[in-house]
Amino acid sequence: MKANETVDYNIKVCWHAIARMYNTQAVKNDITTSIGFVLLNIDPEKGTPATKIAPLLGLEARSLTRILKSMEEKGLIYKVADEQDKRSVRILLTELGLEKREVSRVTVRQFNQKVRDLIPESQLQVFFQVVGQINDIIESKKVF
Repeated sequence: MKANETVDYNIKVCWHAIARMYNTQAVKNDITTSIGFVLLNIDPEKGTPATKIAPLLGLEARSLTRILKSMEEKGLIYKVADEQDKRSVRILLTELGLEKREVSRVTVRQFNQKVRDLIPESQLQVFFQVVGQINDIIESKKVF
């Protein structure tokens, strides 16, 4: 079997192409793709507990900590103690963070709309089903 015929190769190549495309847009707005994804996962009105963000993005806590530190230094977010649980930290967006969140949202929407314009809905449904099944296989630990 050739590399380009394997499932993982095709997913990886496609994801890297998407990441490069998003990074090109992110750089124009003085952020990274990772920052853009974090911004999209922070509730713009109420903020989001820091512990909830990493699982949403499939990140390790250490990686998220570095990204949040960078975001704080760029003036995109600020942290406050959670009112219900003082041990927990809630991440909130600054005005600049809200602006960059909107840029990220528009970028993701444009990409998804272009894909939906060019690929029939029936094919997208099969794609979502297959990707879901692959993820289920991995999550059920039935691979190794």
